[in-house]
Amino acid sequence: MAQHYLVCGTEDCKRNCQFYCNPCHQRLCERCRDEHQESPDTKDHEVVPYKQRKPQLPEEKCNLHPKRNVDILCKDCNVPLCAKCIFMKEHTGHQLDDLEEKYAEKVAFCRSEISKIQVYYLSTSQGLKKEIKEDVMEIKKIMDEIRNSIRAEADSLKELVDKVTSDKLEEANKIEETLLKTLNTQEKAYEDYTEYLEKLLRELHSYKSVANFKIVFSDDFENLKIQSIPETTQPVLPVFTAGQFCKDDVSKLLGSVNFPNTKPDNRRIKPMETASTQLKLTGKQTRRDVEKSDVKQTLSLSSSVTKVREYTVPGVDNVYHISLGKSDRVWASDNTGNLVHTDLKGNQLQKIKTSGTDGYHTVTQDGDLIYTDRKNKVINKIKQNNTITEFIKTGDWEPISIHSSHINGDILVGMKKGGEAKVTRYNKTGKEIQNIQRDNKGRELYRYPHYITENINGDICTSDFNKRAVVVVNKSGQHRFSYTGRGSEFWPLGICTDLLGHIVVCNGLYANNTPDIIDQDGQFLSLLLTPQQGIRPYGVCVDDENNLHVGQFNTNTVTVYKYLQ
Repeated sequence: MAQHYLVCGTEDCKRNCQFYCNPCHQRLCERCRDEHQESPDTKDHEVVPYKQRKPQLPEEKCNLHPKRNVDILCKDCNVPLCAKCIFMKEHTGHQLDDLEEKYAEKVAFCRSEISKIQVYYLSTSQGLKKEIKEDVMEIKKIMDEIRNSIRAEADSLKELVDKVTSDKLEEANKIEETLLKTLNTQEKAYEDYTEYLEKLLRELHSYKSVANFKIVFSDDFENLKIQSIPETTQPVLPVFTAGQFCKDDVSKLLGSVNFPNTKPDNRRIKPMETASTQLKLTGKQTRRDVEKSDVKQTLSLSSSVTKVREYTVPGVDNVYHISLGKSDRVWASDNTGNLVHTDLKGNQLQKIKTSGTDGYHTVTQDGDLIYTDRKNKVINKIKQNNTITEFIKTGDWEPISIHSSHINGDILVGMKKGGEAKVTRYNKTGKEIQNIQRDNKGRELYRYPHYITENINGDICTSDFNKRAVVVVNKSGQHRFSYTGRGSEFWPLGICTDLLGHIVVCNGLYANNTPDIIDQDGQFLSLLLTPQQGIRPYGVCVDDENNLHVGQFNTNTVTVYKYLQ
């Protein structure tokens, strides 16, 4: 059958289509493209290879004006409009966009994702699947070898048991032989003594005869005396003492099957080609998202920490917690309830008095600050115009820590009530959607969750001072691990995460007052600072430039460090 091909869209031209004019939405052959770009009316049009064309906006009638097609997008409402709709009161002052351009971006995004799935994700996952099958074969081979080793050990043990059993039986035979020999000797002695008595008895009977009258008065008769009965000893009988062993002893003799004390290596997932991040920005993907993706692929922990700058927070005695806002603005608080809004030059913008002490405030995706009021058991919101409103009531529970998710805008709150503690998730409108209090065995997860944050994989990371642990659960609330430090003393304070999934937590132990860095699976990576650097970290957070802001226990100075390279 003949292969179908696209025909040039110019009237009466039957040549093969190779190009496309996006403004005209017209297919072009090479000759018509040249004429199109030379024409004064169309010389500035965007002509691209056919496969890179923008899709033409489908004809969609306006719901309010059925005779008109929609061709404008209201960015504020995210609603397609016709030219008549933009004059309606509902859209006055709203930002408008070319709907065709936005539609083209959405389609381009889909094409980009399809390409990534086909070129990278499918092939990579198939490779990992093949690797797993190879691991299955390797495991079966190794387990067969282990089973053969167990059987060989058992055979050796059986041979050893048979040898020892033979030796023990031989020993028992020799003991019996010795005892019987002694008893036979004693029996012979009594047989000899019996013969002597029978002989003596016959002699005495003969002395009663008249014929032996003279012998009765002889010296031999006078010296006649019965010999004593020979003395012998009774045998001491042997006793068998059973061996002291159990199944576990035998199990130890046969060796054991266990796992070496090493962390399993993650399967290597090859990185996506750098070119894939250079695709045209579409949909909700921004240039900042792409830049973050590029940076993430190249960043790693630095072998040394560099001090970038310092800034002072006016109006606080120390810095127990930091929340970074927009435009180099910072919210910082101390241990006496002072909450201050400042810029990085130390200019105080706002100050309020609260009942909080630890990680009790956070900046939302919208740029508003929300903070917990432990005394009144509510969560308040400070809008960017500095007005304060009540946002969430927490009932009988006292809210002590809070974090606004950078992933979906959810609000995570650490709370306590009497001897109980929990983490509650609210959506961005303040509706309660999840409570996390116990693990799958019914054990309490928290005691005093005074700092809380979220990792890039959705894990909820809580610094629990009374448990002396960083408690990490997944987004479903299932306990993943608890990090309890590297030594006997660990008092977790401020906590944050970075774009590589590292967890940074301050240790309140005075002798080792430095942040620990662990990975998202709870493995210790490094100490961020040394005690010799002379600071006592308490509150931490990471900014958009991947620098770590460190608030201190004994001063209102915040030090900024570069720790990734």
